[in-house]
Amino acid sequence: MSSPSPAAPAAVGGELLSRLLAGDPARSERLTHVEHLPRRDGRTAPWPAWAPPTLVEAWQARGVDRPWTHQVEAAELARGGSHVVLATGTASGKSLAFQLPALSAVLAERRPNGRRGATVLYLSPTKALAQDQLNALAGLGVPGLAACTHDGDSPREQRDWARDHAEYVLTNPDMLHHSLLPGHARWAGFFSRLRYVVVDECHHYRGVFGAHVSLVLRRLRRVCAHYGAEPTFVLASATVAEPEASAARLTGLEVRPVVDDGSARGAVALGLWEPPFTGLEGENGAPVRRSTTAEVADLLADLVADDVRTLAFVRSRKGAEAVAVTAARHLDEAVPGLGRSVAAYRGGYLPEDRRALEAALRDGRLRGVAATNALELGIDVSGLDAVLMAGFPGTRAGMWQQVGRAGRRGTDALAVLVARDDPLDTYLVTHPEALVGTPVEATVFDPGNPYVVGPHLCAAAAELPLTTADLPLFGPAAHEGVDALTAAGLLRRRPAGWFWTDRSRASDLADLRSTGGRPVDLVEAETGRVVGTVDASSAHSTVHEGAVYLHQGETYLVRSLDLDDHVAVLERADPPYTTTAREVTDIAIVEELAAEAWGRARLSFGSVQVAHQVVSFLKRRIPSQEIVAEEPLQLPERTLETRAVWWTVPPGLLAASGLDAADLPGAAHAAEHASIGLLPLFATCDRWDIGGVSTALHPDTGQLTVFVYDGHPGGAGFAEHGFGKARAWLGATREAIASCQCESGCPSCVQSPKCGNGNNPLDKAGAVRLLDLLLAG
Repeated sequence: MSSPSPAAPAAVGGELLSRLLAGDPARSERLTHVEHLPRRDGRTAPWPAWAPPTLVEAWQARGVDRPWTHQVEAAELARGGSHVVLATGTASGKSLAFQLPALSAVLAERRPNGRRGATVLYLSPTKALAQDQLNALAGLGVPGLAACTHDGDSPREQRDWARDHAEYVLTNPDMLHHSLLPGHARWAGFFSRLRYVVVDECHHYRGVFGAHVSLVLRRLRRVCAHYGAEPTFVLASATVAEPEASAARLTGLEVRPVVDDGSARGAVALGLWEPPFTGLEGENGAPVRRSTTAEVADLLADLVADDVRTLAFVRSRKGAEAVAVTAARHLDEAVPGLGRSVAAYRGGYLPEDRRALEAALRDGRLRGVAATNALELGIDVSGLDAVLMAGFPGTRAGMWQQVGRAGRRGTDALAVLVARDDPLDTYLVTHPEALVGTPVEATVFDPGNPYVVGPHLCAAAAELPLTTADLPLFGPAAHEGVDALTAAGLLRRRPAGWFWTDRSRASDLADLRSTGGRPVDLVEAETGRVVGTVDASSAHSTVHEGAVYLHQGETYLVRSLDLDDHVAVLERADPPYTTTAREVTDIAIVEELAAEAWGRARLSFGSVQVAHQVVSFLKRRIPSQEIVAEEPLQLPERTLETRAVWWTVPPGLLAASGLDAADLPGAAHAAEHASIGLLPLFATCDRWDIGGVSTALHPDTGQLTVFVYDGHPGGAGFAEHGFGKARAWLGATREAIASCQCESGCPSCVQSPKCGNGNNPLDKAGAVRLLDLLLAG
């Protein structure tokens, strides 16, 4: 660590990056690229004539003399009744754009004695963002504004008050699904006066979660219509591709996009960083890079010692804690007591602890914070000079969200992306053009997934009897869905429509983040209390007997898994290893839905049935990730009906290319692993959301075949997006393998942490030749 210089002024951008490199000359080899994003001047517009002077004066008192042009454009559209999606940069003031028309309606429509007239519903992905928005509203000082949060942190009295009196309710899709909509009769006064629905950070709603949220919003529209309201929807995101199409798919409405960003922006230096190889060996003797958490902890300590306010994003809660503890230890070794200026921030903390950390970060008492993506979204943590990212966040959209946390008041800033030992990260830090100047990903989700639509039809019928006129709201799968649900006895058909037949809560059928059926309860052995749940479809690989499981920052060892009773018993532990499940998989083609000929090769998309079985798990030493043991497991086989993209190469083409038949299994296997690792660059998913199978001779095709499938019943849209982007996706896969510095394959290119075959056989060179053959077509 470089020597601390707390008296020195905080440097930014390229100058600060140069000082980090000077602190350790060996670091210069780790910096693979620096991108300088230039400053941008702002463009303002007059306040709308309809804006109440009270609100204009409140914003002017907070330093907003005139709004940005995009703020006025979005506010005018929303006030005119158009549904709007505002897709401008991080820290561009999107909140003002939706607060201005919403608060104007609240003030204009108040009834005698200040009773509420118009109401506003604000939806965010996280409780922290809702709390930040509430603080911003309070800071405006709107006379008599009745605003409050309604979430898991809210006490019962506050929830009751919100229902009966609040004008501006801030909540999240889960609470809307489980609380407000099932109890809509008690919220009738609020819903009947609902004028605006704000969906903030709308890019967050993707995959299965996005499909569920899209159905929740349709149920909201139906309940509002029942009470005579037709609210205007305003969606906001700094990083959503195809905003008009994405917002329309999410809400089911025609939406007007606002994309011309008029805000000022400071210069940003973005560094791409690859940790060095260590002397350790991983699976099959593969080289292992220095851990990302250790690298980020060093950088965080150096920046804090240099009096630079820094936020480090770490993907896991345990990782965030480790980075904070390590950085604090480095700082205390240099200057006793300096470690107190660094802390961790993650989910699982008490609400008051989270609020205290947010306040300390804002006012400068904390100089460094290691956080999960709980601080990625639009929380105002102005005054930060630098952002560190411990691994690619999974999407370009997420990366730019994190980069945007620094320099939020138009000041210059530094951002550094530190690669993990992973094919996608390795590809990105060596191919900067894939990050910079490339549009962010489209939000991929399928509102028509029958496994998602079904539970929401039940929930809708429980809220209000479903009629034939309602069904188009839920998409083309709704007619078939109500027939199936009626045949199963979950709905009952009557002349007035379909009714929910069960006395239990229909909303409990739909877990917004899953299509995996009844969840598995996590029971703490010491207390017998249920501390959480996991999706039934992933329980075999995450909470099997002997698994190390992290829940809300606490580490547990799984004592037993009872699949009949859907219960996993956990005990508190702190083992010196992590665990990774191994499974074997077979796949059968059910129906080919689309196909393209690539010369003599073929690319396909369709329905498949996947059979997989967890057979063992690996123990990996912390922090080196060296494998110390493999333990067998006896778990039943599971089947999954889903969607997949696959490609085939006929034997004649393989023979003509000179690829040796003995090398084909390893070549296909390596290509499969790398393609799974690279698909998140093109579809908004995580590698754990998808799976793959490869074989030199598949019985359904009679050819060498490589499959990549969605890991959710009915599909989540990822494989379909991969089919549409296949040329770019598989081209990037080929480049990721070829550009890796290892000789014969490693975790940065073709090895997978979830491989059921022990990453054997793998043929790195053969995979490149095979992909060349495919892409040539």
